[in-house]
Amino acid sequence: MNETPLHEPLIAEEGKEKERVFTGTPERIVNICLASISALIIYWTVYVSADVMWKHGLYIMTVFCMTLVIYPFEKKPKVNHVSLVDWLLIIGSIAGSAYAIWEYLDRFMRLGMLTEMDIFFGCLMLFLGLEVGRRVIGWSLTLVSIVLILYSLYGFVIPGHFGHGGFDLEAVVTQVYAGMEGYYGLSAKMMIQYVAPFILMGAFLEKSGAGDFFIRLAFALTRNTVGGPAKAAVIGSALLGSISGSAVANVSSTGVLTIPMMKKVGYRPHVAGAIEAAASTGGQIMPPIMGAVAFLMAEFTQIPYLTIVTVATGPIILYYITLMAFIHFEAKKHNIGQMKDHHIPSARTVCSEGWHFFVAIMVIIVIMAFGYSPGMSALGGIITLIVIHSIKSRKVDFKMLYEAMVLGGRYSLGIGSLVGCIGIILSLVGLTGVGLKLSWLFTTLANGSPLVAILLVGLISMILGMGLASGPAYIVTAIAVGPALADMGFPLMTAHFIMMWFSIDSEITPPVGLASIVGAGIANADPMKTMFTAFKYAKALYILPILFYYRPALLLQSSLFDIALTFVTVMFGLIAFAAVWENYLMRRTTLLERILLLGGALLLFIPGHIWDFAGIGLFIIVYCLQRYYCPAGFRQTA
Repeated sequence: MNETPLHEPLIAEEGKEKERVFTGTPERIVNICLASISALIIYWTVYVSADVMWKHGLYIMTVFCMTLVIYPFEKKPKVNHVSLVDWLLIIGSIAGSAYAIWEYLDRFMRLGMLTEMDIFFGCLMLFLGLEVGRRVIGWSLTLVSIVLILYSLYGFVIPGHFGHGGFDLEAVVTQVYAGMEGYYGLSAKMMIQYVAPFILMGAFLEKSGAGDFFIRLAFALTRNTVGGPAKAAVIGSALLGSISGSAVANVSSTGVLTIPMMKKVGYRPHVAGAIEAAASTGGQIMPPIMGAVAFLMAEFTQIPYLTIVTVATGPIILYYITLMAFIHFEAKKHNIGQMKDHHIPSARTVCSEGWHFFVAIMVIIVIMAFGYSPGMSALGGIITLIVIHSIKSRKVDFKMLYEAMVLGGRYSLGIGSLVGCIGIILSLVGLTGVGLKLSWLFTTLANGSPLVAILLVGLISMILGMGLASGPAYIVTAIAVGPALADMGFPLMTAHFIMMWFSIDSEITPPVGLASIVGAGIANADPMKTMFTAFKYAKALYILPILFYYRPALLLQSSLFDIALTFVTVMFGLIAFAAVWENYLMRRTTLLERILLLGGALLLFIPGHIWDFAGIGLFIIVYCLQRYYCPAGFRQTA
């Protein structure tokens, strides 16, 4: 994989807006500013005791200003310089943030009695937060924020249970801007302490060649297997997804290599794009680093991040096993062979050149195991990577370090731009009480049924997640239905894992699956056809959340024996389900074999050892039929 140039748009495909491309002196100034954001993140990671209001205010100011510089108002700017309107907005961001920071203790004392100046700057920053979010992530989350603002102001016109007395503009400004509930509270804290350090870690890995290493390793591991490029896409996307935490960025980086290779060996274009999208989507929650959504879950639940990583390992392995099964059956069914490139090196050769990337990742795990914060763990991984890279190259590569800092600052804009909208949502949900009202509605619709409740979570997350990345989709879903699941008796871990898994499916689910759309673009395939195919391959994303409740051993909530047995039986159930869907196991299946496989899959999903052994028995029967009996018309073709 080629390294991404500093001026290349990195989040535009996810944020729908084309970035400005600067050259010459403006480019150097922009890069210095982006590197400064990374430097601030490192400083705040080391000096955690820094004044919270100054920290959060300065972070929002720098992110807003650089977003307005890099992301234009229009989709296709005619010129690549900052317009007059953007300069005015940048000045407004600086003024509004400076006012929020300056003498903030005095402002806290007059909450409820804000001055006209307080309200003016509050309204200005409200507008800027919405505009920054719109430029980077599009209208989806921005519209949710606007609706909540209007609901806060005019809730008195809504009849029934969802109506309220209404709040004035001062109350809205107090919640979002003047206090610590909105912009300068949880949303900024999550980005600075949890997400941004790992974004910076990903930038250092990328600039030091980790992306190229993981792709080469994936091709080396799968070079002699049927449908090898597709399986390489799965392995490479899993490894890279753990670092980037973004399905769209994952598809963009790995897909440019894997999708053409898949098409070359015989995969249809929409299938190649769908495989890459499904593989990249799972990479968001791939241990040991996982993505931003895991850090958000740790903040919401106060469950240690290392515990979340440990619990997530089994389910994500099952997800990728299922995806591999779909790929293998597709390859066998359509006679898709192995890669013919004899120049692919062995896995041992590749590992000898890039072993230090695994060392850096292991350092992160060890530091977290000793109880340090995720930010310090990421910083430890960065330092380890720099030291080993310098030893291997026998010099300190300052150019690489600077480029990584610039890249980390640029990447951080994609997630930092969410602070405004997330701050609005978190603060106004509390002000209006709409979260409790949504929970009431959810509980009423579920009518006490855990299965209906889980299906509703899936439906809500799919609707709310249209056009959203997994992090914002999880936040909105957790606010909307999290309390209701708790009231229904769902364990905290189970409830949030269900919401987290359903939230990441927004990247591939029709009609607005961003990862699928990017994969279709690379494959020159129909986007809707690619989305529906990815929806098929990612079936474990929709099955496993249901099993999290009914088979808690999947989340390590049982004895070691039960955990192992559940893992094996669910694995066979998912493989059987894939075989039913693809109409293929070792050869094309007969109608009787498909019925037996479907029955076996359903039995393996039902809790209880008697159903486990019955399901395994049906699977073995079909396996024996496939191996030893081949009726006329079902001759193996691959």
